[in-house]
Amino acid sequence: MRDLGAGFSYLLKGQRWVARHGKQYGFGLVPGLITLVLYAAALVALAVWGEDFVGWSTPFADDWTSPWRGLFRGFLVAVLFALGLLLAVLTFTAVTLLIGQPFYESLSEKVDRDVSPDGTAPESGLPLWRELWISARDSLRILCRALLWAVLLFALGFIPVVGQTVVPVIGFFVTGFFLTQELVSVALQRRGVDLRARLALLRSRKTLIWGFGTPLGLAFLVPVVAVFLMPGAVAGATLLARELLGEEITEGDPAEGADTAKEENATS
Repeated sequence: MRDLGAGFSYLLKGQRWVARHGKQYGFGLVPGLITLVLYAAALVALAVWGEDFVGWSTPFADDWTSPWRGLFRGFLVAVLFALGLLLAVLTFTAVTLLIGQPFYESLSEKVDRDVSPDGTAPESGLPLWRELWISARDSLRILCRALLWAVLLFALGFIPVVGQTVVPVIGFFVTGFFLTQELVSVALQRRGVDLRARLALLRSRKTLIWGFGTPLGLAFLVPVVAVFLMPGAVAGATLLARELLGEEITEGDPAEGADTAKEENATS
């Protein structure tokens, strides 16, 4: 339970950090807004043409009598839209991070410098195109894992009682884990931690990861909320990465502390 609360506290600390750094917050909103527009267009298209797609893909139901044909296809349309919404939630972070790699990389570095005792941040030393390639490759691998879980949970959802109670709860924890994996990848990739090592690191502190990612996944169900929380989520995930690696976290800003010390020396 302690790790669960600690994970949630890092989520709150990340939001507080961007609230104190308005310029970084503004830059961090741009990728989320772009992704939101793209996803909204896709979901609108699914809502408009979903019924036609279901009708085209189920020709065997054309001869069914009313109301069974309408009920069956209406159920499939609802399932299709729900699955599309679930995929949107699972992939929103990955797509936003890919679009906003330079934005979030800069934000994460500033968080590291802010909380590091010596005011420095780890650097990958890789060119931007290489970082984008690694990010896209790892995101695709994580997405495949997430899709497997989504299909499994979707199938389990048809089990009476369990499918309507236990399965949704498991789904939120799974979503929280994968969201956190995507978010901490910004800081961990900069430290040279590969995907396999990242997954092992997160699995070693699952309760901590759930405390951070599960409430964030619930908030991300509302796409507009996801856009505004994304910069703080990246900041919080950077703090979480430092916790996972055992790196020290200071509450103050080393740069500000150094400036204050200089001023005191000058006046004395």
